[in-house]
Amino acid sequence: MSSSSRKIDACLLVLALGLASCTRPADIAAHDDADLSAAAGAGVVEADAPEGPGVVPPATVPHAASALAPLATGFDGFGPVAFGAGPQALREAWPGTLEGEPDASDPDACYYLVPQPRPAQGYGTGFMIEGGRFVRVDVDQAGAMAPGGGRIGMAASEIATLYPGQVEELPHKYVEGASYLRVTPDSGPSVLVFELDAQDIVQRWRVGLPPQVDYVEGCG
Repeated sequence: MSSSSRKIDACLLVLALGLASCTRPADIAAHDDADLSAAAGAGVVEADAPEGPGVVPPATVPHAASALAPLATGFDGFGPVAFGAGPQALREAWPGTLEGEPDASDPDACYYLVPQPRPAQGYGTGFMIEGGRFVRVDVDQAGAMAPGGGRIGMAASEIATLYPGQVEELPHKYVEGASYLRVTPDSGPSVLVFELDAQDIVQRWRVGLPPQVDYVEGCG
């Protein structure tokens, strides 16, 4: 084969490869372009900022990190709301809707604020209000962690391990063989109560101030 023929074949090969790269499927091309852009930007990503007067881009909203922090139940209260606070503090702290109102004829009577929508079974979380004060949290959702690490589904022995020397076992008021495990922390006025079934498995828990935390029927 002559040198001129080899040059022609090489040119044809380059041309074929060029046409193939121009006809990449759109999704692969986009993926490759995105990889190149990421490499060029050294990992810096710019998001479109909202426009308009008075609009603050999400990344610069004051206290955005703290606002996104999970609201956890503790021995002192719920998130930033301490036991003893008024119900309005709970409404302001909760990211959604809390349903519940005091009895118009007796504003100091016990009632609950319950997040909406409720789960398919149970109530999820309930905030007890009595005497115009936040006094207790009731929980029957399995994913929620009690102060100190207790959870629904744990055995009595696990609760005893988590709260050594702080657990008092009491018989259940209605279910034969079931019980309550009453946890009194070393400091503070609050008490944590786990309700167990006859197989010694936690079904629900509550934490709050005495005497309300020991109301077996809640506000009933």
